[in-house]
Amino acid sequence: MESIMRPEKQAIADELKERLGGSSFVILAGYQGLTVAQSERLRGELAKTDARMMVLPNRQFGYVARALDLGGLAEGAFGPTAMIFGRGDAVEASKILRGFARETSLPVVRLGALDGRVLSAAEVAQLADLPPREVMLAIVVGTIAAPMTRLVGVMSQKLRSLLYVLMAARDKKASE
Repeated sequence: MESIMRPEKQAIADELKERLGGSSFVILAGYQGLTVAQSERLRGELAKTDARMMVLPNRQFGYVARALDLGGLAEGAFGPTAMIFGRGDAVEASKILRGFARETSLPVVRLGALDGRVLSAAEVAQLADLPPREVMLAIVVGTIAAPMTRLVGVMSQKLRSLLYVLMAARDKKASE
């Protein structure tokens, strides 16, 4: 199929393949009606989370998505489509999109992919409900550390009890 495309279209497809291949997440959204100022503001907010927004040619995107085994994403590439992608935190990017959509009713999330798995618009919305990555890591560490903390507490209490017994024995010997 590559030989059928004109060189400029092949260059666009190659750029899309490079960007999609290096991203941990991709979100496709309809952006029709978004002003240039709103678009620039959204791009700026996404950049804070190591995410980018790119308007894409649907046909080249479909070709690249199939080449990267993300063929299910091609269904979301119709009409004016923006691709939000990056290596950063997909949860934070989806929160930014949801917050922006609450203000402007745009962009409209169609589909997404996270680590190679295609997500529906509802699943992308669920991502926005998750706590930030740092909070989730703290919860995991706290869950792992809790039994160890209790064990240390029990052991230190047993050592204190033994110490009190030894001190009482010492005091008893000293008074004799």
